[in-house]
Formats: sequence, structure tokens, C-alpha cells
Amino acid sequence: MVGSVLVGCGSPSGEPAGDKAGSAPRTEGPVTVEPIRAATELTDVNGFEIALKKRPERIVCLFALCDDILTELGIVPTATNSGLLAHPGFLGKEKAGKVAVVPGGFIAPEVEAILSHKPDLVIGLGDTHGKLAPALKGVTAFWPMQPETWEDSVGYLRDTAALTGRTAEGEKAEKAFRTKLAEARRTPSDKTALVVYGSDENFGVATPEGDVAASLFPGIADYPWKSRGVEGSYSLEEILVQDVDVLFVETMSFGDADGKLSEKLAKNPLWSKIPAVRNGDVHEVDPEVWAKGRGTRSLGIVLDEATAALR
Repeated sequence: MVGSVLVGCGSPSGEPAGDKAGSAPRTEGPVTVEPIRAATELTDVNGFEIALKKRPERIVCLFALCDDILTELGIVPTATNSGLLAHPGFLGKEKAGKVAVVPGGFIAPEVEAILSHKPDLVIGLGDTHGKLAPALKGVTAFWPMQPETWEDSVGYLRDTAALTGRTAEGEKAEKAFRTKLAEARRTPSDKTALVVYGSDENFGVATPEGDVAASLFPGIADYPWKSRGVEGSYSLEEILVQDVDVLFVETMSFGDADGKLSEKLAKNPLWSKIPAVRNGDVHEVDPEVWAKGRGTRSLGIVLDEATAALR
């Protein structure tokens, strides 16, 4: 039956699932953060060593976490290939329209176009853009990030704040996010939630081990979905057994695909038996924020939308 099997292999970006747990101990009392010290050299949250000659001023973003972090730090990227900045929670369409776009798309951004912006630093997704490193070597610094959980995203925020000298801004953004997460965890929902992503043929279950937004859910709701590895999958029958109360749907657009994923799944009779579908508690969410953003600003929006739906 069409759509009856949902792949449960992590994030919609194709990132490999990690071993890190998505949840952390519930925070009590006022939230405090460690001071961030400015630096030109550091080992990032995932062990990558980066050294710059000076604070970077011209930064090219090849994936949305970079745009998210820079926005939190009050920096506008020199160029980007993400649509995240157009979201009203970021720069908005008008201001985002003034930021140069790197041609070639997310998978194959053009090296010549990247270098034409004379960047001090290029930030990309490690498992996608790592292949660009040899072409950029000796011309500009390349920083491959590989976020899997919200803790990784906070770590990258702190690292970027240190390298750009925006330490106060980094601490403020981290504290705001941790405070919002702590508030959500103090009153977790007893409802069962599910985040799915896809287009028209292939659908996936976002799991806390490899999807940054999903890594928030174990602390704020019942979220029984675990990574089964690259080849793992959840059948729709298994999902039915869990009695999902609230569904979040990320419609991913590839090629000529159009229309909402939830509307396409509505044609499947098994889908209609899920309690969330039956009760009209299905929420189409912005994939630029939920699936691609990954940073503290995007995750703050995810928390706002998720907690409102889970009440």
C-alpha cells in the first residue's frame, strides 16, 4: 500500500544517525551558561580543528545551520544557498532577498561562485560539502559542521561566537534557547508525538539520534521513535500501534514534487486510522525551520509550535 512504510533513519538531510541521546536531565531553576571566550583557533564540538588568521567578516553559508547561527549573532552571511533567512523569524523576505545566493543548489554549490565572494570562512555540512575542501584549501577556510542533536547546535553556536568575537550575543542566544527548553520540560505533555518528513513517495520518521528537531521531543512529550540505522524502517502498522496523538509533517520538495505531504498521505486508508489524523491534530510545519534550520533560533520556533500543539 502506497506510503505504508516510513523510513526511520534519522534526518531528512540524509545525515547518518549518531549514538548521542536526544534528551538531557530536566533543568530546574534559573538557566545559566558558561562564558564564551573569543578565539581564532579552536576544536569544535565534534572534534574538528579550525584555525583562522583573523576574525571572519565575510562568511558564506552552504547550509541552514550556518544562517541560523549567524542570525543569532547579529551577522548577515555574505552569501547563502538556504531559504531559511526569508522566514519572518529571521531576516524576512525583503532583507533575505538582498543576500547573494550560491548557485548549484545544496548538493553541489559552485566553488567558483563561492570564491567570487572572497570569503574569510565557508561553513558547510560535513557529509555533503566535505568534498569541496580540497578546492577551497589555500584560498579560504572551510568549516564542516555535522550536527545531530540540539546539544551539537548549541556547541556550534558557541564555537562560532568565539571565532567571530560575538561572545555576548552567543551567550544571550544560548541562554534564551535553554530557558525556553527548560520551561517546556517543566510541563511535558503526556501526548504521543510523531514527526515525519518526505515528498510523494518516500517518507521518514525523524528520530532523536540523528534529527536535531526530533532530539527536543523526548523531554517535552512521549516520543517512542528510535533510529534503526540507515536501512531501518517503521511500518505504518507499527505507527498505528503507538496511538499517535499529534503529528508534525515536514513536506520536502524535490524536483517537480508539489503539494503537502499530509494531503498525499490522506489518500492512504491506514493513515486515516492514526488518532492524530482522525482527530484533526496534524500540523504541516515549515521544513526550512524544522528540518534544515537546526540552530537555536530555529529550535526555539520548533519548541513554540510543538508545545502549542501538544497542550
